[in-house]
Amino acid sequence: MLLADRVVVITGGGRGIGRAIAELFYREGARVAIASRNTKNLQTVSMALNSGDHRIVPFRCDVSSRDEVEVMIGNVVEVWDRIDILVNNAGTGGMTPIAPADEPGADEAVEKRWLEILSTNLTGAYYCTREAVRHMPSGGTGRILNVSSVLGKFGVPGYAAYCASKHGLIGFTKALALELAPRAITVNAICPGWVDTDMARQGVEESARRLGVTPEEFRRQAEGRVPLGRFIAPEEVARLALFLASEAGAGITGQSINLDGGAAMW
Repeated sequence: MLLADRVVVITGGGRGIGRAIAELFYREGARVAIASRNTKNLQTVSMALNSGDHRIVPFRCDVSSRDEVEVMIGNVVEVWDRIDILVNNAGTGGMTPIAPADEPGADEAVEKRWLEILSTNLTGAYYCTREAVRHMPSGGTGRILNVSSVLGKFGVPGYAAYCASKHGLIGFTKALALELAPRAITVNAICPGWVDTDMARQGVEESARRLGVTPEEFRRQAEGRVPLGRFIAPEEVARLALFLASEAGAGITGQSINLDGGAAMW
């Protein structure tokens, strides 16, 4: 097993990419703490994986809350004494047009969404990392994986907050990799393109409405812009995360690795 007895914290671990990472890491022998705002999702994943060996523990946590993050990380350490691997996966999205529709309350609604996206996707990663590294051993086993996006490398009209948060997460990854290199803790970002998850399906529907096409037509158009011609499966993201978290990835740090079927080759 590639992660035998490693202690892992995965935020946004109740569905999609986070759940796929939790399932794979658990199969590879890790002790997995999954965190999410959605208690029902946490219970579903925990019940599906727990084989009675107590290697998966759910924690309800809103990563945009500093206090909740401190409690969650403290509880993980109380159970397992340390944290070897942190996966900052919790995220949210949605449109935040800089010039919203001319209707009452539009500016306030977009501003509220902007703050929610930045506080979850970027500040949440900061809170979790700050608390986790205090309990992360030096010497070559420490790993921080930030799930960013190819939208951290280019922009999309109407999604300024999401793009800003994911660009920021890549910058955070690079700076933190240098800061933690003396402790031999590696820090990398995974940058998926379209991934076949509930969140992506919501994005497809939102984009389709904006363009006046059906979700099926928008998806065909999106897949047509991908050289491999398809969306990525969550399990593919999990396998890249496993490589970076394992001994095989010990020499990789400060990188932002695209996983998008060739859509963005930079």
